[in-house]
Amino acid sequence: MFITLLIFIAALTVLLVAAQLFTRAAEQIGSWLKLSPFVIGVFIVGIGTSLPELISGILSTSKGLSEIVPGNIIGASISNILLITGLAVVLNKKSISLNSTYIYIDLHFLLGSFFFFYLIAYDGVIRWTEAIAGILIFIVYSFYLIKGGEKNEEEETNTTPSAFPVKSFLLLVASAVGIYFGAEYTVSSLEKIALGLKVPASIVALTLLSLGTTLPELAVNISAIRQGKAEMAIGNILGSCIFNTLVIPGATSLIATVKVPAELTGFSLPVFAACGLLFYLLTQDKKISIWEGMMFICLYGLFILKISGG
Repeated sequence: MFITLLIFIAALTVLLVAAQLFTRAAEQIGSWLKLSPFVIGVFIVGIGTSLPELISGILSTSKGLSEIVPGNIIGASISNILLITGLAVVLNKKSISLNSTYIYIDLHFLLGSFFFFYLIAYDGVIRWTEAIAGILIFIVYSFYLIKGGEKNEEEETNTTPSAFPVKSFLLLVASAVGIYFGAEYTVSSLEKIALGLKVPASIVALTLLSLGTTLPELAVNISAIRQGKAEMAIGNILGSCIFNTLVIPGATSLIATVKVPAELTGFSLPVFAACGLLFYLLTQDKKISIWEGMMFICLYGLFILKISGG
């Protein structure tokens, strides 16, 4: 069990580092292609931080472990909303204002995406015929972001490299390979951990895996806060949750029907929906206070305690 846990930690580390390198390389290639800073920031960075959840979900389903997918989605969303948001506010050492129209409308998409996932998961199965609607909703969301980004984008001139960034391309390919094998060993070791602990794989994904795969969001948020861009940190959290709940179910259910075990639908799924509603209601004043952030952290601790049987 100890060796399996070490393999899990090492594989997850490779997955996270590879995802970060992939994102950096994609940013550089995006700059060479003259993509706007807004598009690079929202799509490349936003989707890049969700690659661990996406790739591990696809591999889990292909291995017949589809119950890992909803566990990871629910756990990562709860971790993002409660833990990562709470830490972002506490690290910012003051309230975070949500004055951007872009972020404020994102709250509506967040609430809608949580409702969508609850709707397709509550009966215990997620079929591609229903999950594909999530991808369509994400396309609508993407058009909104691009349109808003073009409208509000400040005029900036991107210096185009004189030659194609070969190093970035090679790094992109190498990191993609790292993401695949990192996810492969993460999923296989997670299955062994679940068997060793005699607990459902969905519960391990809900806690251990989901917490690990939200580390990219935490790293991006810490960097944004240090640069005085706390609102951007919240935007990354919202974007990650929206992508996870809309795209991953559709992508994985195309491989096989995704099972949502009773241990998720009975407690964790309602908590997941409540977190989305709580976050939406508390941000109606367009700010998140440090006291609300501390409450989020405490609620996450209580959730983990209940899941672990404490």
